[in-house]
Amino acid sequence: DVCSSDPGSDLYSLRRPGVAAPSGVQDRFLAAVQAEEAGERQRAILLYKEILEIDAEYAAAYINMGTILFHQRNYALAEELYRRATVADPSYVLAYFDLGNVLDELQRPDESITAYLQAVTLAPRYADAHYNLALAYERKGDRRQALRHWQAYLRLDNCGPWADHARGQIRKLIGREKLAIASRAESFIPPSKGTAALKLV
Repeated sequence: DVCSSDPGSDLYSLRRPGVAAPSGVQDRFLAAVQAEEAGERQRAILLYKEILEIDAEYAAAYINMGTILFHQRNYALAEELYRRATVADPSYVLAYFDLGNVLDELQRPDESITAYLQAVTLAPRYADAHYNLALAYERKGDRRQALRHWQAYLRLDNCGPWADHARGQIRKLIGREKLAIASRAESFIPPSKGTAALKLV
């Protein structure tokens, strides 16, 4: 089989098309990203704050700062920043995906699912959002919705360890569904005593 993966090339665009960043913002943003890559997280946070003082709608700065705080386990503040990103740019897919992740960490599954669903509404080919939705639905015990999103994930990314995990979950869910159908059938057709043969009345 040939592997295919198409998460969507437009998922990580920093701003809405046609919206120009104010002077100096893009340079600061690149400096902040470089600071993160160098492990200088506090410097990166300061640069992101400077960006937001210049342009309060620069969604990528909210997201990147939120992600630093997420990795520091400051989930409450990360959630606030991700929510600000969704307000600053309601079409920014990554904002909803990251919001779903932090809500999942905060054990708020219904809100997490809502955020992931918004991500796949905006970008139906966003494989990672389908993957996380499947996990979230499994935790809620909603096997059918979980199965639907595992299958959607595999259609978009069918190779590698995550795809293998998705295939394993699909097998388990289908197996459980077969058991559930068999169990329901037994409750409607009780086994006859002493014989397995059917009797016509």
